[in-house]
Amino acid sequence: MAWVTTSLAQRVLPPPQPRPYKVCTQNRRRRKGFTASSLADLVEQVRSLELSKFLTLVLEDDGTVVDSESFFQSLPTNTPFMVLEKGEAWTPNKLVRQYLRSPRRSGIAKLSFDLYRLNPKDFLGCLTVKATLYEIYTLSYDIKCTRAKYFLKSLLRCFMYMAKLAGQVLLCGSAYVLRYIGDEESSS
Repeated sequence: MAWVTTSLAQRVLPPPQPRPYKVCTQNRRRRKGFTASSLADLVEQVRSLELSKFLTLVLEDDGTVVDSESFFQSLPTNTPFMVLEKGEAWTPNKLVRQYLRSPRRSGIAKLSFDLYRLNPKDFLGCLTVKATLYEIYTLSYDIKCTRAKYFLKSLLRCFMYMAKLAGQVLLCGSAYVLRYIGDEESSS
């Protein structure tokens, strides 16, 4: 005789932590911040402030209806919502519409230079040259001057050697000139 046993385990997950959200009305004139841990909690808070009696919660950016808890939990913190009353429909923000209709161009080309250091002890840092054409095409080049300090030290060493050599030539030349002048004076 065989005994068959089954066990059922239920794992209880901790309740989600309250997160901040932003809610506005359909005309975007009233905005309010809320903290809620669930969709029902947020809807209840919005109703308690009498922003709306019968409401539909949509995303302010694109008008997607938020009606399930799983979708609500997948949204990031500080997601902007819009409350729609009965008969209202979502409309895009006027500022966004104007921006999409007429793209603002500040010029044909933009050239920027950015100097930065990889290490605070670096003598010279790096240079980034960035060219933007019609605000669409971007070309950038990064020049790393990590060996610039070594190069400058070598260059200074070379100049010091050349100066030392020039000094030696001048001293020898002046000694020769003095000897030549002294020989002429003694012979006269």
